[in-house]
Amino acid sequence: MSAIPTPAPVPAPALRQQWRDGELAVLLLLPIALVNAIGFILPVLNLARYSFNKSRIGGGIEAVFTWENWAGLLSDPFYFELVFNSVWISLAITLTTLVVSYPIALYLHRASGSWRTFLTVLVISPLLTSAVVRTYGWIAILTDDGPVVGAIKALGLPAPSLMFNIKGVFVGLTEILMPYMILALMAGFGRLDPRVEEAARTLGATPARTFTRVILPLTLPGIALGCLLCFVLAVSSFITPKLMGGGRVFLLATEIYDQAIVTLNWPLASTLSILVLIVFGAALWAYSAVLRRLD
Repeated sequence: MSAIPTPAPVPAPALRQQWRDGELAVLLLLPIALVNAIGFILPVLNLARYSFNKSRIGGGIEAVFTWENWAGLLSDPFYFELVFNSVWISLAITLTTLVVSYPIALYLHRASGSWRTFLTVLVISPLLTSAVVRTYGWIAILTDDGPVVGAIKALGLPAPSLMFNIKGVFVGLTEILMPYMILALMAGFGRLDPRVEEAARTLGATPARTFTRVILPLTLPGIALGCLLCFVLAVSSFITPKLMGGGRVFLLATEIYDQAIVTLNWPLASTLSILVLIVFGAALWAYSAVLRRLD
């Protein structure tokens, strides 16, 4: 029976170089780690602490440890419905945004020269305008006296109500999230080589088969990134649901705003905020699982 060979020792200069490289990496990462600790980790820990405190009348916080907020959250059917509605509405908006944005991103990826630059500027130009302004613009368009309902009435069709309900929120958030989805898709289209498409067509593949067997699989990482980004933004959005929902569309973000600003119940608002972070964590876990499957 042959002996198991022992690994050769690493030379001392190589070990010193590894230590120097490690120290350099720590020094380079230290500033961003401090920024994350101050700007994200500490506020989240503070929210977690508030979620175990008790609210006083008038907006005060009683610094006593209690499970009252979490017990009420887990026992009230309203909050179960709130989480369910927030998740499925955000997923539906994300899917719709993907379907609408994918052809635009693919066209931009294939464009070249000044034409591509011009179209890219058009895509990102909505990001230069506040979401509040864009939301009020959609309110003017979708109101009962607006051009969309007026055009439907002119065709002799029954005019739907597009404001102060989930329909208006759906339209508004889809348009607001489209630039983020397009940019994420374009960032993930780097693996899409035109020569691969040409090879598929040369071998007799139809355009539909080329898309389903070549283009779509190669762009799945970009799709996953765009869906993650838009889902997180949709769940955390409260300006558009608040304005276009008219107080009739209840989502996690709008409920957090109401509890923190209207009723001044900061412990319950903190509890709901931690719940949103749990939803974000589930979305990140699903994204990581998708990437592992793709790899």
